[in-house]
Amino acid sequence: MPETTKPPAAEYALLLLLATLWGGSFTLIKVALADYPPASLVALRVLVGGLVLAALAAAKGLAFPRSLRRWGELFVQGLLQGALPFTLISWGELHIASSLAGVINSTVPMFAFMLSVFVLGSAPFVPRKFAGVVLGLLGVLVIAGAEAIGALEGTNLLAVLAVLGASVSYACGAVFGHRFDDQPPLVTAAASLLCGSMLMVPISLAVDRPWTLAPGFETTLAALGLALLSTALTSVIFFRLIRTLGSVATTSNAYLRALFSVLFGVFFLSEPLGWNVVLAAALILGGVALITWKGGTASPAGAAQGQGARS
Repeated sequence: MPETTKPPAAEYALLLLLATLWGGSFTLIKVALADYPPASLVALRVLVGGLVLAALAAAKGLAFPRSLRRWGELFVQGLLQGALPFTLISWGELHIASSLAGVINSTVPMFAFMLSVFVLGSAPFVPRKFAGVVLGLLGVLVIAGAEAIGALEGTNLLAVLAVLGASVSYACGAVFGHRFDDQPPLVTAAASLLCGSMLMVPISLAVDRPWTLAPGFETTLAALGLALLSTALTSVIFFRLIRTLGSVATTSNAYLRALFSVLFGVFFLSEPLGWNVVLAAALILGGVALITWKGGTASPAGAAQGQGARS
């Protein structure tokens, strides 16, 4: 039986960095929303992130598609994995804490798993993997806390549903995105973001009139950090980890970033921290162990995190 090569520690360090950047995106959104309306924030994010990735793809000599049909498919991908979920999460964070948005958004693997196994039948049911998803979601529920969920009503409840809708969008985009397996992932990410900007920039111009905005230095820095670090850089890291660790391993970021979103919310935004975070950490890391344990098969849940990271 051939010996299995163990990924170097550097790859797991990158996995941790990826979770940190993704978890921090919810904090950056919250900070940027102080001066940027949701549509304008998303427009800036997808445009800057898309241009950076396009420049990187060009520097690598990667060719962009020429087929109009393929660009139409990329537009759908840009909607499912960029424009729509980014907007839903940004609007949601106007009304709920960034940490709560982070833990709600960590349901992406559950939706992707359910969609691929029970709806499309495109992936096998793996009990161990399902147990990891359930354990991780239990940690998410503990982080959210019964009081936080029970107190939600009116606009806050709509905000929770909006963030949950973003998770569904990411999961659908992960399944739809398999049609791009024949082209470099970096090209897919860059092109889909640019397609998303074709939708969001006109909406921003019509709704927000961004030339009338006067954002401060801190909020602009947060918006640029969101585009460059939590969108462009995370895409590059994610595509490397897909090759070295596999999509099953990178799925664990859904839970790790939930933990980081809470920690960043507590330390940088003074959001409340309770005993539930400690208990949730144990549950989340247990779920990560089950999901990343050797022997699983790749699934759309992992792919969902590639664009879902840019939440």
